[in-house]
Amino acid sequence: MTTSIVVDNVSKTFRYQYNRTLKQMLRPDRRKRDAEPDEPRPSDTFKALDGVSFEVTQGESIGLMGLNGSGKSTLLKLVSGVMVPDGGQVLTRGRISGLIATGAGFHNELSGRDNIYMNAAMLGMSKEEIDSKFDDIAAFADVGRQLDMPVGNYSSGQFARLGFAVAVHVDCDIFIADEVLAVGDRPFKRKCLKRMKEIRESGITMFYVSHSAGSVQKMCDRAIVLDRGKVGFDGDVDEAIKYLHYDDGDEDGDEDDVDERDEALASDI
Repeated sequence: MTTSIVVDNVSKTFRYQYNRTLKQMLRPDRRKRDAEPDEPRPSDTFKALDGVSFEVTQGESIGLMGLNGSGKSTLLKLVSGVMVPDGGQVLTRGRISGLIATGAGFHNELSGRDNIYMNAAMLGMSKEEIDSKFDDIAAFADVGRQLDMPVGNYSSGQFARLGFAVAVHVDCDIFIADEVLAVGDRPFKRKCLKRMKEIRESGITMFYVSHSAGSVQKMCDRAIVLDRGKVGFDGDVDEAIKYLHYDDGDEDGDEDDVDERDEALASDI
């Protein structure tokens, strides 16, 4: 089968940025200040990712899981090309689309309409492609008259609507989403979930970050768990959830669960 993503021994290091307090800057005894073990040093660094390796074949749906700070968002940014690794390599095949952060790439002073064109162009769409899909994008975002207002006046939910609407209308080979269902009302989440199922069934490779065990079980056929910047588990979704000790009754896991009534509603959207 065709390999879609290769992550080979990837590492990414960040530097802590500290600002000294006024008291620290005015302290007369510099030697005493420098000798204090609890005082953070400006040169401190930490590894967000440390020797991460895996491969994804075309059409796989991968759930990327892990506790906060485990390196999930950093890994997605490397796969999407927003960042480059300090060590190892990331190889991808084809066009990448998706939503890494709510409102990423938006200009607050431009209208929603203008931001659709700008964001879609950043994702590789031509002017002709955007023109042909604009009505569908606007309908999916469903922000009404605020489409012609500056997005700086949008709520976080409206940001998510607009960003996701653009991302899911890009013809791509790899679709990535970082907690895309964490923002927005329930009807919008159902619409997103339905659209992501369509993307999955179309054979597009999906990389999906979520803390919700329920949505990962529905959307993904494989899960990768990051643990302090390393791959802690790679395999069956149910086993990944057990590895994380997620409770079956976790409210996050239930948030995306759609009962028969919600499924009926979703089919009407």
